[in-house]
Amino acid sequence: MLTDYTLTSFTLLETKMSPQHITALIMAAGSGVRFGGSIPKQFQPLAGVAPVRRALIAFRAHPKISSICVVVSEQDKDLLKKALGTDEPDFIAIGGAARQNSVQNGLEELRKAHTQPSHVLIHDAARPIIPAKVIDDLIEALENYDAAVPVVSLWDTLSNVIDGEIIKDIPRDGVFARQTPQAFNFSAIAEAHQNYSSSLTTDDIAIAMAAGLNIATTSGSPLLHKLTTEDDKSLLERLLNAHPTPLNGSGYDVHRFGTGNAVTLCGVKIPHDESLEGHSDADVAMHALTDAILGAIGEGDIGQHFPPTNPKWKGAASSIFLQHAVNLVADKGGRLTNVDITIICEKPKIGPHNTAMKEALMPLLRLPKDRINIKATTSERLGFTGRGEGIAAMASATVLVWE
Repeated sequence: MLTDYTLTSFTLLETKMSPQHITALIMAAGSGVRFGGSIPKQFQPLAGVAPVRRALIAFRAHPKISSICVVVSEQDKDLLKKALGTDEPDFIAIGGAARQNSVQNGLEELRKAHTQPSHVLIHDAARPIIPAKVIDDLIEALENYDAAVPVVSLWDTLSNVIDGEIIKDIPRDGVFARQTPQAFNFSAIAEAHQNYSSSLTTDDIAIAMAAGLNIATTSGSPLLHKLTTEDDKSLLERLLNAHPTPLNGSGYDVHRFGTGNAVTLCGVKIPHDESLEGHSDADVAMHALTDAILGAIGEGDIGQHFPPTNPKWKGAASSIFLQHAVNLVADKGGRLTNVDITIICEKPKIGPHNTAMKEALMPLLRLPKDRINIKATTSERLGFTGRGEGIAAMASATVLVWE
């Protein structure tokens, strides 16, 4: 049912409309750079199934949705095909430079269809859970309005924060968060997009408001949670009642000392009277950790991904290797949960640099500091490390995956 609050002042249409052909337009052309991973988040497995596929399945299961169109960037067409598997949409449109351009392209694709839709539901693929009741309420609203949007109340205290300081509180009365899918009379929203001059909008209701369309609000749902960060992924996986499987990997590496004045460990340059020799920057700790992560997900070792015979990696920062391994975890639908690194050497002293090393690893691993453990030990003057000929490192990593 319609709620008793609205985004704009609007007037009921004089005649009720009976939607006859409703198309779901799924927006999957974004890059999702904030989320991480080597592929956009909408194609990464979420509890074993990509968000774009979950959205398509939800719309396909609804009896009032007649067809589905997915908008995808040109370079991601193969990723979409792989993510959807046997669940194919009725139409595919190619995305544009900005979201608004992508929606326009999708609407144009539908305009050319043999059966042009009477109404369209525009949805972000990053919201993988779509309750059927949300779709029901939106379609009901379209009987009387040009557009409809699901909204949810904001229960937390709101504050205006600048440079980390609270400036003032913001009243919550009358403040709601907009979600997708957002529903429209097809012709009305297509014309509104054609006449809209800016590309900065984040949703289609803003364009409908600029065009003066009459808009209804319907009840949204917390289940329409948007996948933006790793925490969102964890929450959505819990909502999907998925049970993760822990996978463990271990890594070991060693580098000999050579001429130089510093060693790099976990991305931190430590002054020393010698340097470590290696094809890359010889960060022995990062190399061991990279192998541990690759081992957890069954992806071989660092040498297979970055061969030391390839001059491209001469002097390369080991953070490149580590980031690659972390991205592979995301691509497999997994999440790194903790790492443990042991550095074995007589010198230099590691303890004074422990905090700096953790802080260097945090953004690469996308882990909090308390999930990164770094410790050092000597070999009691035994072996090559005991003789001060080099440094060894061991590492372990735990990854959660959803089968």
